[in-house]
Amino acid sequence: MKQLYDDLWQTTLEHPFADLNTHAYFLQRNEGNVLFYNTSNQDDIEAMSDMGGIIFQYLSHRHETGDSLSIIKERFKSQLCSDNLEEPHISRVCKVDTVFSDRQTHSSNIEVIPTPGHTDGGLCFYYQSPNGLRYLFTGDTFFQSNGHWETILIANDGGNKQKLVESLQILRDLQPDVVMCSASVGDVSVVEVTHDTWVESIDNNIGRLARDAE
Repeated sequence: MKQLYDDLWQTTLEHPFADLNTHAYFLQRNEGNVLFYNTSNQDDIEAMSDMGGIIFQYLSHRHETGDSLSIIKERFKSQLCSDNLEEPHISRVCKVDTVFSDRQTHSSNIEVIPTPGHTDGGLCFYYQSPNGLRYLFTGDTFFQSNGHWETILIANDGGNKQKLVESLQILRDLQPDVVMCSASVGDVSVVEVTHDTWVESIDNNIGRLARDAE
């Protein structure tokens, strides 16, 4: 794993499909460590074990499902968490322990934000680190493509343009310092942002979605 900040690690790059890169993110907290998204890299799972394991694994949506969910749950006795609309699809592979249907704070300080539009459901996660940085995990709701922020809806999985716009508007009101998607195209998957650059990127994509609807 690659250490990004004093409490945050990025898992080894994986390629589930051609030209698509995925990472998961391991966060150390006094309240118990957590994993955002999913990884099948055994060395990374061992490294997480050496650093205290995890108590929760948070999935942003169904596309992060894989056999490694059961491996991680068995290894750490952790709880798997997902959006309630994504749960039926994820549970075909691994039982989901906690589902979310509204915006809330979970496990003391993880803000869970429903963001449908890429698929039927979807979640983003917002965390204020003790180091002063605000981390935002956007799943595939807002992802990096060759150095630019983009969106995509998967109609066959319930993707919806209006819901995606509404989700982006929610993200626009946040003030992250670091943003991490789960899948990306190209080498960039972690971006440090300012308020102005973040709002501009959101507005550009809302505008593009609006033009596509014309």
